[in-house]
Amino acid sequence: MKTEIKTVQLFVTCLIDKLFPKTGFAVVKVLEDLGLTVEYPLEQTCCGQPAFNGGFWDEARAMARYTIDVLSKSPAPVVIPSGSCGEMIIHHYPELLADDPIYGPKAKALSERTYEFTQFLVEVLGVTDLKVRCPANVAYHASCHGLRGLKLTTQPQALLDDVEDLQQTDLPGAHECCGFGGLFAIKMGDVSGAILQRKLDNIEASGADTVVGTDVSCLMHIAGGLRRRGSRVQTQHIAEILAQ
Repeated sequence: MKTEIKTVQLFVTCLIDKLFPKTGFAVVKVLEDLGLTVEYPLEQTCCGQPAFNGGFWDEARAMARYTIDVLSKSPAPVVIPSGSCGEMIIHHYPELLADDPIYGPKAKALSERTYEFTQFLVEVLGVTDLKVRCPANVAYHASCHGLRGLKLTTQPQALLDDVEDLQQTDLPGAHECCGFGGLFAIKMGDVSGAILQRKLDNIEASGADTVVGTDVSCLMHIAGGLRRRGSRVQTQHIAEILAQ
């Protein structure tokens, strides 16, 4: 490992906690297999991104202050298996609380030790080869918040490159939005659905049997569209691949 870290905090995200616990367990397995102790602050709740995206910034600030308090009880780095929640804490907390003399500095300090899952593995630990094998044909979908917000351009790909027996298929429009966008998919369902159809067309054209991503939100959106089409293509968070 590039950096000697013994303990991390897992901020698991709402969707993983409530709908995709398997992904959360996979993240823990990967980190523990690397010799890390994984702390899970039980008081954690939503990061406040839905409120922030909906324009309820005062409510988002309250949730940000609460989360900062929870994650500041330990000095350990915070690992988040989601680019969207990761960007909220890393970029938007310092912006929301910039004028707060108490929580502004705390937000900046938390931001500096918070990492998206693949970013943490590659950039902080210096790990790409996790010595795992996964005989599958996969296509990687780059989620918007991770790609554009956190600049996750090479980290997920580097991890997939070192998975034994994993065949990677080019996905046309891999860097294009799937149409989810959180509240966007609810407020503008017709537009969201049209974007999703194009993504599904590209997935089926790729010939992959599995779509891999770093955000369960996008994968949930894609999986729903695939099921409605009667497609056999599956979706998996990258942690589930790396925990094989």
